[in-house]
Amino acid sequence: MQTVKLGKTGLEVSPVGYGAFKLGRNQKTKYPESYELPDDQETTRILESVLDLGIRLIDTAPAYGISEERIGKLISHRRDDFVLSTKTGELFENGESHYDYSAAGTRASIERSLKRLKTDVLDIVFVHSNGRDSFIQQQTDVVPTLQKLKAAGLIRAIGFSGKQVSGAELALEWADALMVEYHISDTSHARVIEEAHRREIGIIVKKGLASGHLAAPEAIRFVLGNPLVQAMVIGGMNTTHLASNCDVARRLLAQSAA
Repeated sequence: MQTVKLGKTGLEVSPVGYGAFKLGRNQKTKYPESYELPDDQETTRILESVLDLGIRLIDTAPAYGISEERIGKLISHRRDDFVLSTKTGELFENGESHYDYSAAGTRASIERSLKRLKTDVLDIVFVHSNGRDSFIQQQTDVVPTLQKLKAAGLIRAIGFSGKQVSGAELALEWADALMVEYHISDTSHARVIEEAHRREIGIIVKKGLASGHLAAPEAIRFVLGNPLVQAMVIGGMNTTHLASNCDVARRLLAQSAA
């Protein structure tokens, strides 16, 4: 799969990224159907298939249960094959989410992620919002702490994964990339996407399939049909479906380039 530049981060990502939520967490999800976590052997097969399909962006988070740990354990030997995106601010333990946007909490989160993912540098770290987008950015230490960690070389790019348009608009002032919800049924972030493009801030779309509630082919064509979107994250454990989704993206991009 071809790669595209993610804003001015210096990173290149595939238009389809892989969301590793289902590899690590199956409690308190928004998916329409329940599922069992795959074992290590099956998880290895899935992740290797993801990379073999040409997907060059893998997105995870501490809030995704054991997802980070599994990526580090099972495919760290292929670290150069993909851009690694994770998050800070939310941790999911004992069936509950816990939030910490303090300087100490942010540093500890990044240290844990580096260790779990078995890497010396995190390509992208997004602030994982609990819904209080403005408060997090204006009243906590998470943003300046991430800026310091980026300056120290532990992170290549920083960004915001929020809930509200107003939160994404605030993040335009400091973020290298934004992760926004954008799909056929919700285009509220369209103007933010346009402004991010003007500022050369990368855009990665989350929940482009509305957590599994939209038909994949139509949803992918809608999201990647917007030339201002660099990538959309698609999750799941069915690699046949994932391969079909990649084919849809390839055909769409080939048509756009023709």
